[in-house]
Amino acid sequence: MNLTTDIYQRIAAAKVYIDDNYHEPIDLERISQQAFLSRFHFHRLFRQVYRRTPHQYLTRKRLDKAKDLLAGNKPINEVCIEIGFESIGSFSVLFKKEIGFAPQYYRDMEYKKKMEQSAQPKKAIPHCFIENYKLDEKRIH
Repeated sequence: MNLTTDIYQRIAAAKVYIDDNYHEPIDLERISQQAFLSRFHFHRLFRQVYRRTPHQYLTRKRLDKAKDLLAGNKPINEVCIEIGFESIGSFSVLFKKEIGFAPQYYRDMEYKKKMEQSAQPKKAIPHCFIENYKLDEKRIH
């Protein structure tokens, strides 16, 4: 099915609405209203354009933001609230299912990685880059 420019722009506007409001309690009804389409029609078209459902897109957007916040060593309960989850339990279960690690473990792992990189910056630079730019001969701070 070919999309008209108007329909594509309305679907894209609804995606932008998700991007801007992922932290709010939004549902398919509210998102489809942004595109001025019925929920069913919007769901089908959104999936056609973005290869995932609006709910899957919203969930991924929230989890990606959670990863950024956790990497900044933010407390899990604050991350949960900031990205729009009402329950730490449901957030933790979903995070572990989708990312592969519990939020606490992910946060600790990312924080440790940042500390190691600041203590030993060469470990974060690919060896071929070090060789090519002769960084072994220079001091990196």
